[in-house]
Amino acid sequence: ALITTAKLNNVDPRAWLADVLARIADHPASRLDKLLPWNWQRAQAPATAAA
Repeated sequence: ALITTAKLNNVDPRAWLADVLARIADHPASRLDKLLPWNWQRAQAPATAAA
C-alpha cells in the first residue's frame, strides 16, 4: 500500500523508502507526517566545503 501511495503521489518509491528508513530513527514522532509520501521532500545532502 505504501509503495502504491508513493507512486500515486509521483514519488519514486525506492528513493522515498530509502530516505525515510535513513531518517526515521532521528525524526521527531510529532513530525512523522512529514515523511508520508504526499508530504515527503528528499533530505538535502550536507553542504560540502570548497577546497
